Amino acid sequence: MDKASVDQLKAALKEFEGAIAGEKVDYHQMTAPCGLPCFACGFYLANRHQALQSIISKAFGIPLEKALCSGCRNERGKCGHLPMECRLYPCAEEKGVEFCHECFDFPCDYLHPYADLAGVVWHNTKVFNLCLMRKLGLEDWARSKARSVRDVYYGENWTL
Repeated sequence: MDKASVDQLKAALKEFEGAIAGEKVDYHQMTAPCGLPCFACGFYLANRHQALQSIISKAFGIPLEKALCSGCRNERGKCGHLPMECRLYPCAEEKGVEFCHECFDFPCDYLHPYADLAGVVWHNTKVFNLCLMRKLGLEDWARSKARSVRDVYYGENWTL
């Protein structure tokens, strides 16, 4: 994805998030077991914003109908835009945990970060999000940190 597409996507996300600010969100239902906040994901937000759906389709080079998602739990871990099956959702179900940080194996190799597509998808934020959820609680994390983790990941330079 080129910088212009990323910038256009970020601007559209900000615009639409501003339009829905204050709406009630079921953070449990709209947060994947791996810690990704579906409520802050463009693929989910595109369900209510056709222009965003079009931007996502173009930016990711996928058909318009695949530029949507109902959220991990609503899709039972099978989001149509992903290039592969998710291993985390069925694992969490099998182990009877709502979120991976509740598992005795946390963190496991299913949460391993990868450089492949790291600039395009935010999957490398999973462990950080899960640690924040465990520390702050789901609601506080969702309200105060989830979007900023995404924004820092995509918009700030790496620092030590």
